[in-house]
Amino acid sequence: MKKLVLIAALGLALAGAARAHDGASEASALSALPIAVSVAAPVGLLSAGAMLTVVAVDAASDGTVWVLERASDGARASVRLSGQVAGGVSVLAGTAVVATAFSAGWVLSAAGKAIAYIPNEVGRALLYNERVTR
Repeated sequence: MKKLVLIAALGLALAGAARAHDGASEASALSALPIAVSVAAPVGLLSAGAMLTVVAVDAASDGTVWVLERASDGARASVRLSGQVAGGVSVLAGTAVVATAFSAGWVLSAAGKAIAYIPNEVGRALLYNERVTR
């Protein structure tokens, strides 16, 4: 009995205090991402884990256009961001970008930070509460 009390006391002394979660969940972080509208992005270009490079950044009256080039074969695609959203994202030509695919679209990230979300058909339906048609 004495051993059991000693083990319980030692366990309680070494246990750390419970703390609240220090930040937003990953899903909440994704909802704050800029939503990109693909101008001419073939689905094959944005395959899971694709390494892309920003070739050009063009400012337009209605937003910003990024020209992305896949490192493996040089295929290019354009991604347009709205003017309101593009202001918080700073991407220069030569920036390395990784495309990560998931069930509702793709997340573009640079230097480990998510910079844009490109929705597929399922993602668009979730964004605008539309019925998915196939």
